[in-house]
Amino acid sequence: MIKAIVFDIGGVLIGLNLDRCIRTFQEVLGYRRITELLDPYHQKGIYGEMEAGNLSADGFRAEVLRESRPGCRPEDVDRCMYSLLEGMDPDTVETVKALRGRYPLYLLSNNNPIAMKRILEMFRENGLEPETTFRDQFISSDMKLQKPSREIYEESVRRTGLPAGEILFIDDNETNVTAAREAGMQARLFTPGIKLSQLLADC
Repeated sequence: MIKAIVFDIGGVLIGLNLDRCIRTFQEVLGYRRITELLDPYHQKGIYGEMEAGNLSADGFRAEVLRESRPGCRPEDVDRCMYSLLEGMDPDTVETVKALRGRYPLYLLSNNNPIAMKRILEMFRENGLEPETTFRDQFISSDMKLQKPSREIYEESVRRTGLPAGEILFIDDNETNVTAAREAGMQARLFTPGIKLSQLLADC
């Protein structure tokens, strides 16, 4: 029996646009190394270090600006980071609204403080107040743990207060889904072309 649902963010609740993000970093900042950092599932280099909690947001901004055009500012880096985020599908919004009345909902994401600021704004813009929609947020940069490590799933389960087998995890990365199952959770893969309402029709 499912008693709680845990959502990945990027690629599940929020659409991602890697091509636009790369283009924006290059055009706005003249920062070419973004192609070495950006990945659909697991960021690399200084981006990955920020998501792992090993580099602060200010540290990340400083590293990017060091290799950007003269005159670029920290807020320009944030704007480029935000360009990765595509927004929310209406079906996703309505599905989450329906589910929040039936289950405790949680977030579990490899993510960073810069992107999370905009993500939380996007939730609010769609009528999903983070404080009331999600019982807790398990964010890699805060926890200093990352998917697909077993530890992040076990700590997330511990914080829900529920047995792992009663928690359903949704992710768009098969490796993360497999790792969640190995940690005892139920898990489903969110794939392109499927609506969240379809994937969770039995919930």
